[in-house]
Amino acid sequence: MPAATELFRTQLVSFLYERGWRQNFIWGGFPGLEKEFEMAKDYLKPTSGGIIIDASCGSGLFSRLFVKSELYCLVVALDFSENMLKQCKEFIKQENISDERLALVRADISRLPFVSGSIDALHAGAAIHCWPSPACAVAEISRVLRPGGIFVGSTFIADVLPPVIPLLRIGRPYIDQITGNNTFLSELELEDLCRACGLVNFTFVRNGFYIMFSATKAS
Repeated sequence: MPAATELFRTQLVSFLYERGWRQNFIWGGFPGLEKEFEMAKDYLKPTSGGIIIDASCGSGLFSRLFVKSELYCLVVALDFSENMLKQCKEFIKQENISDERLALVRADISRLPFVSGSIDALHAGAAIHCWPSPACAVAEISRVLRPGGIFVGSTFIADVLPPVIPLLRIGRPYIDQITGNNTFLSELELEDLCRACGLVNFTFVRNGFYIMFSATKAS
């Protein structure tokens, strides 16, 4: 597994993620948890009442908010990191959240253990840049979404380099390697990736290095 993936499987990072790590994303333009959740809810309104996967859920920041919102009949908190899921379970107990509408699942984002067309919505907050293969992951997301299902994601964006510095753009793959094998896509690359996987109606909000986007599974 890439270094970025393995990093989030460690006990230390899993423990720190919701205790300061994630909050530091505001430097890149992330608007903060409450605002992010409200933005995601707006995109996901058409899927209310269905099943949502909170992919790469980490310690369950958004998973717990989705459960508390009572917008979905089932919230699947999914992550590849065993330690992140342990943290998620601890927070669920601390907050006395019922598991009646919540399931914790350990799975690879590129090999989701769900029947094709069985999921109404999938949310992935601050996650795509950590996936070993965004292309394989988005293709798998498209597979499990029902026609009309919605994919909402947020990530750090890569097209912030000024166009007057083409050499920096050419060197981006090497920058990605230096930054822990993370894959930082541009806005256009995200849209192209979604379209190639059968996800349409790409819309987004930008702020600095931050982007939140939405795409719908074609009917």
